[in-house]
Amino acid sequence: MMKNFVEELTWRGMIHTVMPGAEEHLMESMRSAYVGFDPTADSLHIGNLVPIMLLAHYQRCGHQPIALIGGATGMIGDPSGKSNERNLLDEKTLRHNQESIKIQLAHFLDFESEAKNAAVLVNNYDWMKDFSFLDFIRDVGKHITVNYMMAKDSVKNRISSIDASEGMSFTEFTYQLVQGYDFLHLYRTKNCTLQMGGSDQWGNITTGSELIRRIGNGKGFAITCPLITKSDGSKFGKSEGGNVWLDANRTSPYKFYQYWLNSSDEDAEKYIKIFTFLNEEEIKDVIKQHKEAPHLRVLQRCLAEEITTLVHSKDDLNNAIRASNILFGKSTSDDLRQLNIQTFLDVFDGVPQTEIPASEIENGLDIIAALAEKGGFLKSNGEARRALKENSIAVNKKKVGEGFTISTADLINNKFVLLQRGKKNYFVLAVK
Repeated sequence: MMKNFVEELTWRGMIHTVMPGAEEHLMESMRSAYVGFDPTADSLHIGNLVPIMLLAHYQRCGHQPIALIGGATGMIGDPSGKSNERNLLDEKTLRHNQESIKIQLAHFLDFESEAKNAAVLVNNYDWMKDFSFLDFIRDVGKHITVNYMMAKDSVKNRISSIDASEGMSFTEFTYQLVQGYDFLHLYRTKNCTLQMGGSDQWGNITTGSELIRRIGNGKGFAITCPLITKSDGSKFGKSEGGNVWLDANRTSPYKFYQYWLNSSDEDAEKYIKIFTFLNEEEIKDVIKQHKEAPHLRVLQRCLAEEITTLVHSKDDLNNAIRASNILFGKSTSDDLRQLNIQTFLDVFDGVPQTEIPASEIENGLDIIAALAEKGGFLKSNGEARRALKENSIAVNKKKVGEGFTISTADLINNKFVLLQRGKKNYFVLAVK
């Protein structure tokens, strides 16, 4: 069943610009559309989630999504020379990154279906690698004037923002031709008639439409979405540790879950429309519940649960919730022992810790020594004894008293012991 794609994006707040005729074009029959992804890492990050969701909604509306890996650009690096994130790649690395990215995209897109609108993955390096410079300027370059290229905001903004002595490289200036040719190539080989991307890509996208008109004697359409911003002015997709990645080895599911859980009310209301597949009525209901009891953070929890399950899995979500409860809710020693090393470190990031020799634990470490002399959690043996008499000390979430001895059986992941005084004061012993 065909659904109105533009209508779906509109209520979700995902439309910035629609080229005239695009909506009608998509309602006529199944169409193919593409979005490009930078392959300079073996993982996408949450800044890529908007274009991913564009393609996912596109497929759900009955159309065929094409995910384009920008290998040709990856072989060039960052055209401006300003970014450390876009370094020159060799082909082996490029192919590895491509396969890793496809695995992540497969959480959102159906590549395996026998349906006509099964998703397709392509890499522009495959058609650009044998394209000589002379062939390119003869077959492509001559069809687009310098005046046309200079009129693009992407070029004008770049020129006005750089030091006059540095100038703008030829590579950077002609990038729009490379991206434009991708659209023409996919139009010819995949009958692709639509390119989508962020609003900052409008100039490059329309260059592709122009090449299709001038060289392909056809019509190529464009749809862009707004660039996502946070209500406090900080950059979306960044945390204190940098990018929030989709790869669990780069950003753990726990940290991923926490990023969304910590969204402001204003941001969460916007994000839940963009980053989930919940329908309009379901989202209205969640927003209503949240406004009735904001302190319960129903909106943030729903958002975090939906997107963590999509990117990772239901099991990863349950583990992230369990990990969250260790610091912020009721939890048990069993919950603590189910954490892997990375999640344990993430949960207790910033909690004071000290290293002790393995022999101390192997021989049995008296709780008073662990709290004071050996560990340094409490200032003195006297303070440790008072705390134990007050029944305020726990080891791995279990209350203990004087005479308790920490042994190897108490080690979490064969490395950590969690000490706790009261509800909120934590300390980690790490065995070296």
